[in-house]
Amino acid sequence: MVDVPWDKFPTLAADQEARRWLQFMANIGRAPNTIDAYGRAVEDHLRFCAAEGTEPLYAKADTVAAWVGEMLERPPGRPRGKGASRAGPGLANATVQQRLVAVRSFYEFLVEDGLRERNPVRRGQAARRGRRPKRGLVRRIEQAPWIPTEADWQRILEAARAEPLRNRLMVSLAYDGALRREELVQLSGDDFDPAYSLIRLRAETTKSKRSREVTYGEATGQLFMAYLSERRSSVGRVGGPLLRSTSNRNPGGPLGASSWSKIVERLSSTSGVSRLSTHTFRHLRLTDLARADWTIDQIAQYAGHRDLATTMRYIHLSGRELAARFHRANTTLHADRERLLARLLETP
Repeated sequence: MVDVPWDKFPTLAADQEARRWLQFMANIGRAPNTIDAYGRAVEDHLRFCAAEGTEPLYAKADTVAAWVGEMLERPPGRPRGKGASRAGPGLANATVQQRLVAVRSFYEFLVEDGLRERNPVRRGQAARRGRRPKRGLVRRIEQAPWIPTEADWQRILEAARAEPLRNRLMVSLAYDGALRREELVQLSGDDFDPAYSLIRLRAETTKSKRSREVTYGEATGQLFMAYLSERRSSVGRVGGPLLRSTSNRNPGGPLGASSWSKIVERLSSTSGVSRLSTHTFRHLRLTDLARADWTIDQIAQYAGHRDLATTMRYIHLSGRELAARFHRANTTLHADRERLLARLLETP
């Protein structure tokens, strides 16, 4: 049985059915981050139900709607780097959507066990056979990802220069490989192929559970070799996880994902780029690949995306870049048209 951090979700842990559901999700292999997000979502919902005097087994659609309304009006907490300064109350649209997915899964579990007849969380449906799509409880709002300007990027890198060698390597790897947080901290020295400047990401470390290869540049290669030398002299071993902790509590141990988050928060504060997050490096790298005229399929493969629509949300070309591309394409097309029309000047 997979361990679940029940102390994080006291209300959920005290509810027999909710506890069974989350344990079930953990046992079938859901990622720890997913278990954490699902647990927090259902914990929040159960607390709301308790305040309303409603048992989850008997909650109806109006209870779920009232919970959604409360989330949309809830005073915002401490702003995060990734979610840029949002004015006004209410949780972020993405947070509400994520919590609805988790609570829908919880109620679906109760339905399948015969403890409820219906799921009170309405599911949206895509348009079929010319029919209008059925909207879910909350309209999905998709905002373009934030991409640092060149000035922002220079400030971020300048702040990174003052960091220890390991942290500088992490910044460089996160950008070059467009790595997710968990992919970065779970790298092993054996994943690197210096002869071809490649990193092989193992399936068990990726979100999609599919292995893939990414590349890295000359600067990253030099940082990598320098860090291996430094680590060998301080830790005394080379095998196993690449990135090692230097804290007094866990000297030489594997570095956790939260440590990378703290490093990025410090870079954000030092550089003055408040919107910097661990995902910024990934967004920027994929956008730079689009700027370099990689195809959408190539970028999706590099990013490890199953769905091209996901890749499209990551790529954020500026209006000027799109206009310049249109001008180049239009100029080429116009030249071809003129060349063909010029043949009309010739007599057979």
